[in-house]
Amino acid sequence: MIKIGLIQASVSENAGENLARTVKKIGEAAKKGAEIVCLQELFSERYFPQYEDKKYFTLAETIPSPTSDALAKAAKENKIAIVGSVFEKSGGAGASAKYYNSSVVIDANGKLVGKYRKMHIPYDPRFYEKTYFSPGDLGFKVVDLGKVKIAPLVCWDQWFPEAARISALNGAQIIFYPTAIGWGGADRLDEKLKKAQLEAWEIIQRSHAIANEVFVVSVNRVGIEDDVEFWGNSFVCAPDGQLLAKGSRNKEEILIAECDLKLIDEQREGWPYFRDRRPDAYSDLTRKF
Repeated sequence: MIKIGLIQASVSENAGENLARTVKKIGEAAKKGAEIVCLQELFSERYFPQYEDKKYFTLAETIPSPTSDALAKAAKENKIAIVGSVFEKSGGAGASAKYYNSSVVIDANGKLVGKYRKMHIPYDPRFYEKTYFSPGDLGFKVVDLGKVKIAPLVCWDQWFPEAARISALNGAQIIFYPTAIGWGGADRLDEKLKKAQLEAWEIIQRSHAIANEVFVVSVNRVGIEDDVEFWGNSFVCAPDGQLLAKGSRNKEEILIAECDLKLIDEQREGWPYFRDRRPDAYSDLTRKF
């Protein structure tokens, strides 16, 4: 058994305040028994990719960074592992620099034990991430935390079954998705569309849990930031797709879910998808259409 904590929060324009509030909430999650806590995507800043402005590159940090150091300190003090999010700068100064939307994994001793760079980068109205982030170059990562193996994917990766399947094949028992997703622009006025988009977002991730027989953790922010209304609904689901915890649409919450890792083996024995895979027939998956 392992307890997972999810911190679903709104974000102010004060990065220092956001970080301090998050550190406090990490402590609260630890007191509730969480052994691993997951933060939302780009948790310390308002969601700047809804604009295209080079000034936001100044927010990037080289890992280890002030943000990852603060999370490492919180992890050590609370004896809790953390999946966090950092706007990462890499490769030097000027034109040689590259920027990534990265997740860091910190163990309960405060050690940085894993880093993942978001592989799939969106570019849609109010989600102009290609302006800032290069596609990840580290591949899909599985991090061994001793008691459990986890895969730290990020937001837009949620929609790609390949990312979840590769993570599971590489041994992940829990897939984490730090997220910043919501309704932008005119979509905010169409309640029917909003309902459909939210349902699709949850369904696709629960389907990854079912198809790969792993736990899935998705942590989203809440609140309205300029032209985007973030839809919350953070959740944890089991290897059979059943919800173990779910947040509200617009309220800050610390969610706790207890994950029984034995369910993975039990599910795979009853529904042996991995046994019946046909890798010899899947070559088209790597073909560009």
